Amino acid sequence: MAIEWAGSSPELLLRLERGAAEPLKAQLERGLRDAICSGRLQADERLPSSRELARQLGISRGLVQDCYGQLHAEGYLCTRAGSATRVAPLNVRDAPTATPTSRPSSTPGLPASASMSEAAARLRIDFAAGVPDLGSFPRGDWCWAQREVARTVPNAELGYGDPRGSGAFREVVAGYLRRVRAAVAQPERIVACTGFGQGLGIVLRVLVRRGVRRVAFEDPGYGDGATRAAVERAGIEAVPVPVDEHGVVVDALAGVGAVVVTPAHQWPTGVVLAPERRRALVAWAQAEDAVVIEDDYDAEFRYDREPVGSLQGLDPDRVIALGTVSKSLAPAVRLGWILCPAWALDEIAEDKRVDDRGSPVFDQLAVAALIESGRYGRHLRHMRAVYAKRRAALVAALAEHAPGVRLTGLDAGFHAVAHLPSTRREAEREVVEAARERSVGLYGMSEFRADRAATPPQLVLGFGNLGEGPIREGIAQLGAVLRPHP
Repeated sequence: MAIEWAGSSPELLLRLERGAAEPLKAQLERGLRDAICSGRLQADERLPSSRELARQLGISRGLVQDCYGQLHAEGYLCTRAGSATRVAPLNVRDAPTATPTSRPSSTPGLPASASMSEAAARLRIDFAAGVPDLGSFPRGDWCWAQREVARTVPNAELGYGDPRGSGAFREVVAGYLRRVRAAVAQPERIVACTGFGQGLGIVLRVLVRRGVRRVAFEDPGYGDGATRAAVERAGIEAVPVPVDEHGVVVDALAGVGAVVVTPAHQWPTGVVLAPERRRALVAWAQAEDAVVIEDDYDAEFRYDREPVGSLQGLDPDRVIALGTVSKSLAPAVRLGWILCPAWALDEIAEDKRVDDRGSPVFDQLAVAALIESGRYGRHLRHMRAVYAKRRAALVAALAEHAPGVRLTGLDAGFHAVAHLPSTRREAEREVVEAARERSVGLYGMSEFRADRAATPPQLVLGFGNLGEGPIREGIAQLGAVLRPHP
């Protein structure tokens, strides 16, 4: 636990040489980086205010503010509204401990969870995909929302209530989905759930009772991890279907009763489902009396393209849409929603009631308060800017240190696909192993394929939970590894 230094602005010893050729701003940045990396300043410790540090060092406040801004962009510092500037948590600067649930165990004989946590602890820089910037969770806004809920919540909301969730939460989410995702959403058709995993599990059980025995998953995709486990527990056969540059191949869906898709930003290739494929997918569902399950997992974060509406808006009777705040806020919030067709609503709500009687109402109301107050939108705009800078840092670092590596999937989200220049099947595994020897975590596309021996060799590079500095440093260390060899 970080020490909470007494006083409004704790002192900090930094030395500046005014006669040196190095500019004062560069000296100050270097001094703070060294203090953080050496452990003099530890995670979550407060820094002096810009005004106080400027006074201590005898320099302008603007110079200190510029320095703080640069180190914040690099991931060394974090700021919160109304709070002091602090040293960023270690999982932001160096090695995030959170790992994607789809990653397999890397240590034979150990449970996947134990293996992954031990592996993450050994990594200094981890390009894990699917993890948002945990250090940027809007703690101040979350505390505000929780206080507002505790102060104003009606007594009636404190009981077991409707298993679909709080009426206020469903009203706000329905309005948000209509406005931002172009969905056909009514509050009575929404069921709150504990994240994507529970939502998918409930939907699959309902489909099984309706006779569905085979469900298609995008390949590459996340069918090998927790999602595949949910399918197997439901007694369903998982059928991989290919993905190309236009999205899921609809012609490959013969013989299945449902398909799980990520149309706005395909996981993990990053392609957007093309308009003609969207229409073909809905037409297939109508012709085959099938169901499309839409995972709208990170559609809020887009950069170089126009927003893509929800697939559910094209046919609300055939598409069941799942959404969460795991990427927009943090996975720890454990809150999402199922946007249900009329024919599935009662069964989905009943399964939710049997599972846990309903998701926590206080968290539902807090998320509703964030959305309704505009704080949620403000946070998303801030994070788009943060991720855009990290994306730019990744592109620039690869261009400098490994120009032969091509990047795709950069239009949205906070991961990219790196296409290795080698055509050898073993190249992907060799690069991942070489990176591990340098304490850098890289992850191959083969982990997300049904056939792990398939080519071409590619990497899935996550940059959501890494600052710009660690991104540049990690790629610089791997330049020789990523460049093609005879």
